[in-house]
Amino acid sequence: MAYRKFFVGGNFKMNPSNVETKKALVKSLNEATIDPSVEVVIAPPCLYLIPVLELLRKDIKVAAQNSYVKPSGAYTGEISPCQLHDAGIPFVILGHSERRTLFHETSELVAEKTKAAIDAGLNVILCVGETLEQRETGKTAQVVQAQLGEVLKVLKESDWSNIVIAYEPVWAIGTGKVATSAQAQEAHHDIRTYISKAISPSVAEQTRIIYGGSVNAKNAPESAAQPDVDGFLVGGASLKPEFVDIVNAGKIKSRA
Repeated sequence: MAYRKFFVGGNFKMNPSNVETKKALVKSLNEATIDPSVEVVIAPPCLYLIPVLELLRKDIKVAAQNSYVKPSGAYTGEISPCQLHDAGIPFVILGHSERRTLFHETSELVAEKTKAAIDAGLNVILCVGETLEQRETGKTAQVVQAQLGEVLKVLKESDWSNIVIAYEPVWAIGTGKVATSAQAQEAHHDIRTYISKAISPSVAEQTRIIYGGSVNAKNAPESAAQPDVDGFLVGGASLKPEFVDIVNAGKIKSRA
C-alpha cells in the first residue's frame, strides 16, 4: 500500500465573526503541539486569508473556501484562482455540499472550477457526498461516482496529485450525526476502487481520501484507524481547542 500523508483540514466556514477571535484561533494553533507527520490546512473566510497566512506558523497551510472558473474579469463577488495562487494561498475547497445546495453549484461547475484551480497552480480539496435519502436508497456509490465523474472528464491523470478528495455525507454535516467508521471506510474504499478503474491503480493508491461530517476529538481516532481514511475535513470543531486532538489522531497512521 502506498504511503499517504495524513491530512486534516479545518473549514472555518463563515466564522469567526470578528478579527480578535480570528487572532485568538491563530494564536492557539501557533502554540499547539502538532504531530509533524500530519499535513494541516485551515480555511478561514476570504477576508482573513492573507492576514492568517502572515500570522500562522509555516507548517500549517491556508486554503480558500471557494474560487471561480475564470482567472479575472467582470465577475462581481467571485475569487480568482490565479489571485489566490499569487497571494501564496496553496489550497482551495471546492464542491462542498453547502455550495452545491445553497448556491446551486452543479457537478459540472465544480469540475470546471477544479480544472481552473489546478491550472492556476492550486491544490484542491474536492468534496463529494450523498444526502440521507440517497444513502437510505442505496445510491451512495452512484451519487459519489457521478460527482467525481464530471471532474474525471476535465482533468489529466497527472492533475490528481494535486487533489485531496473529501467524502462528506450531507446528512452528517453540522447535524451531530456522524458516519460510523465502517460506513466511512466502505465509502472511501468504493471511491478508491472507482478511481482505480476510471483513472489508474497508481492514482487510486496515492490519492488521499478524507472524511468530513461532524468530526470531533471523540470519534476521530476510530475513523483514522481505517485503511482508506486518510484524514479529515473538520467543520465546527476546527474552531475549538479539540481541533488539535483531531489533527493528532493521525498518529495512529504514523505508527502503523
